[in-house]
Amino acid sequence: MVTVALIFCAFIIAYMDRSALSIATPAVRKEFGLSLSSMGILLSVFPWAYGLSQLITGPVVDRGGPRLLAGLGISLWSLMQSATGLVGSMRQLFWARVGLGFTESPLSPSSIRALRSWFRLEDRGLAISICFSGGALGPAIAPPVLTWLMLGWGWRAMFVIVGAVGVLLSLLWWAAYRDPSHYAFSEAERAELPDEETPRTEKITIAHSIQLFRFPAFWSLVMGNFGLVYLAWLYITWLPGYLEIERHMSVSRAGIYAGLPQLAGVFGFWTGGLLGDRLLRSGVSPMNSRKIPIIIGLLGMALGTVPAAIVKDNNLAIIFFSIAVFCGSMSQPAQWALVSIVAPPTRVSTFSGFNNFGGALGGSLSAIVTGYIAQRTGSFVSALILGGAIATAAALLYGVGVRKPISEEDLQPRLLPAR
Repeated sequence: MVTVALIFCAFIIAYMDRSALSIATPAVRKEFGLSLSSMGILLSVFPWAYGLSQLITGPVVDRGGPRLLAGLGISLWSLMQSATGLVGSMRQLFWARVGLGFTESPLSPSSIRALRSWFRLEDRGLAISICFSGGALGPAIAPPVLTWLMLGWGWRAMFVIVGAVGVLLSLLWWAAYRDPSHYAFSEAERAELPDEETPRTEKITIAHSIQLFRFPAFWSLVMGNFGLVYLAWLYITWLPGYLEIERHMSVSRAGIYAGLPQLAGVFGFWTGGLLGDRLLRSGVSPMNSRKIPIIIGLLGMALGTVPAAIVKDNNLAIIFFSIAVFCGSMSQPAQWALVSIVAPPTRVSTFSGFNNFGGALGGSLSAIVTGYIAQRTGSFVSALILGGAIATAAALLYGVGVRKPISEEDLQPRLLPAR
């Protein structure tokens, strides 16, 4: 439970940090004189820096383990978040977001590696859903909390304070988290752990990583996560600004309303994890028990987004947005559990890194494309409908492209038959 609590808190802080710039959008735009499209580019900096660094941190976690990499990540990204409040120019703000993206990159692959080590397959879905639900709770509490901080002390102080909270969490991580290999368990305690600990891979090379490119399941997961995060990141980055710009809400009211869909997402995370575990215990295969919540969630996310973009009533729009985020959040713990099933044991973090890269690429493009469409058309409606279409395509990828796990034997070089 200590592992779950620490990872859960880490995701809350990480996603509050990611959300901070979207909360500060009006103040930042005013101070630096930014257009909507320029702001979209700035909002895209974090996900592309985060995604590119995933290609490095995944293999490194497989070698170094989650305690070291997650501990360093939490410490460094918290310092980078505080430094964001001290920037003196647009260029410095740009590089602060790059640094935040790079230093947050070990969190997800480290978390998957830690949870795979501590939890058996039949219990892993719920553990993942609880931990990763921090990624929904963070954006849920970020709008009201960070708006309050910003209105009271300014947007710069907001960044410094949230970063300081992260530093405290990093101290807890270093003090409390240990891998299973550091403990001497009794036979009864050992029986509660996974049947096989994730092997420690001493040497992960570029060639080892490229081996994964041969498998359709790999590409389906990566591109499916692209579609999932595309729409999820649209909500994280643009929903507060959308409510102010298109629905003409005040800053304080938008701060409250923007948190409601993300709060629904917390329950979506738990629902997705529980549903996957229930399906597995009822006899559904490990693969399908995770695919079903993903597909249902992505289709529900698309179906909630489109009417939310069209309806005129603000309260009704928030209800539809909440349905969309709830459904999208159902998919997220299930897709991470699916990664832990599809990936070979020695490539879990490497696979997770590529999977996260696909999601980060979707998030980066989402921020840019949404800002561009809003500026060109004077409305966010087309951007939201496009996000719904991309989520639908992602559901199709998961449905038809992910068919079986990749085993260690599949990674061995293929030998030509003897003549």
